[in-house]
Amino acid sequence: MKKRIYICHTYYHVYISSLKEFALPKEEQGNADVMLSKMSTNFEDLKSRLEKVGYFRQVIEFDEKRDTEFPELARYKTPSGNFVKALWNRIIFTRKYAAREAAYVPVNLKAYDEIYVFCDSDPIGYYLNQNKIPYHALEDGLNCLSHYDSARYDNKGHFGIKAFFSSRLNLIFIQNGYGKYCIDMEVNDISLIPCPCHKYVEVPRKGLTERLTKEEKDILLHAFVRDMDGLYEKMRHGEYSDNKILILTDPLCDLETRRRIFSDIIEKYCQDAQVYIKPHPRDELDYYIYFGEYIIIDPTVPMEMLNFMDVTFEKVYAVLTVIDAISFAKEKIRLGEDFMDLYETPAVHRQNEHL
Repeated sequence: MKKRIYICHTYYHVYISSLKEFALPKEEQGNADVMLSKMSTNFEDLKSRLEKVGYFRQVIEFDEKRDTEFPELARYKTPSGNFVKALWNRIIFTRKYAAREAAYVPVNLKAYDEIYVFCDSDPIGYYLNQNKIPYHALEDGLNCLSHYDSARYDNKGHFGIKAFFSSRLNLIFIQNGYGKYCIDMEVNDISLIPCPCHKYVEVPRKGLTERLTKEEKDILLHAFVRDMDGLYEKMRHGEYSDNKILILTDPLCDLETRRRIFSDIIEKYCQDAQVYIKPHPRDELDYYIYFGEYIIIDPTVPMEMLNFMDVTFEKVYAVLTVIDAISFAKEKIRLGEDFMDLYETPAVHRQNEHL
């Protein structure tokens, strides 16, 4: 039986990893590890909850390090204005960064038959490619490349040359399918991606969720919801219980602008409604202080968990979060880039328009 590991950077990544495991034949399940990178997400007690439900063989924590943790690498990222010199510096940076990261990788990844990596743009991507370890990449969020193709955006100017140095020569590293040792990259819908890579493989998330059994849904709820009774109580709460509106936040702009964004959404779209706010796990704004009169849902609960509960919202609003996977709302509104133009320079959130 093949030994697998999923390297995750967010709660959503762990959720998708679980869906992929559930979709395997029963005889192939139970031999997967999951590794939680602590670099960008505070997983709090998720490790213990995953261990309690016992679905993954091991739950491993990964103290992944950004390049800024290694000051000696900064010299190789200083703009030079010369393409050849910049490329040479990048070659040195790639090699040295992977070497520095090695000390923090907690397991021997070469011991696994299959490695699945979300966000190979993070340091683990450098490590895997420089150590010639094949892996499967997965998109960071649902249809995220349709809005922000980070590989092309981060490598504007001479992209073809840079991609060759990454995918063929392995001298530098480009994420999202352009790494030499990236076998393929799973995406939800290739047709939505402006410039798809030849390694993209379409694996619709809807198919993974539609096949879930009640037992599997219960496993997910117990793994991802730390206070089930409290969440159910919040779902039942509210003076305007027939007009519940959920707002999903994003870690947008600076904190003060972010507070203004969600205040404006409530004022404009949520009159005479019972307002629920589900903060993004990486959103550092204190909604309990600024929006304490509304019902705040635990930020660590993936929004997809509400699909498995007996709850219905009249509307759900999001700014840039893709909400296609939501089935618990009668109407789903993604305010999108036009809305964000009111709060910040368009170039910041219209990345694909500037490739």
